[in-house]
Amino acid sequence: MLTLLQTDSYENVNAVSGAAAAGLGIGTMIFSLLIYIFYGYCMYKIFQKAGREDAWAGFIPIYNTIVMLDIVKKPIWWIILFFIPLVNLFIAWIVYDRLAKGFGKETPLYTILLFFLGCIFIPVLGLGSDSYDKNRIPDDFK
Repeated sequence: MLTLLQTDSYENVNAVSGAAAAGLGIGTMIFSLLIYIFYGYCMYKIFQKAGREDAWAGFIPIYNTIVMLDIVKKPIWWIILFFIPLVNLFIAWIVYDRLAKGFGKETPLYTILLFFLGCIFIPVLGLGSDSYDKNRIPDDFK
C-alpha cells in the first residue's frame, strides 16, 4: 500500500507540458508589457496635452497618479485615498470626471465610459484630437 508521500506527482508530466507552461507564461508577460507600454504612452500624451514637462511620468505607476491629481487640480494627499477600498472608486470617479471636463467632455456619459471602459477611453483622450484646457476645471487649491 502506497502512502501520499510515496506517490510520484510528476509521473504524467513531461518536457512538452513544461515547455508549454513556460511559453504561456512568457507570452502572457510580453502581452502584459505591451499593454503597459501602450497605456503609459496614452498617459504620456494626456500629460503633454495638459502642458506637463514631466510627461514621462505616464510610465511611472504611482507617480502618474500624483501627476494626474495635479492636472485635475486635486491635492496630492488624495493619493492615500486611492489605497482605501471602495473610497478609491469614488476618488477615481471624481478624477475621471474632472479629466473629462478638462478635455471638454461635459456630459456625464463620458465620465461613465471613462470610468468603466478606461482601457478604451484613456487612449481616446490621449491619442485623439481633443485639447486640454485647465480653465474648464474648477480650482480647489484656492
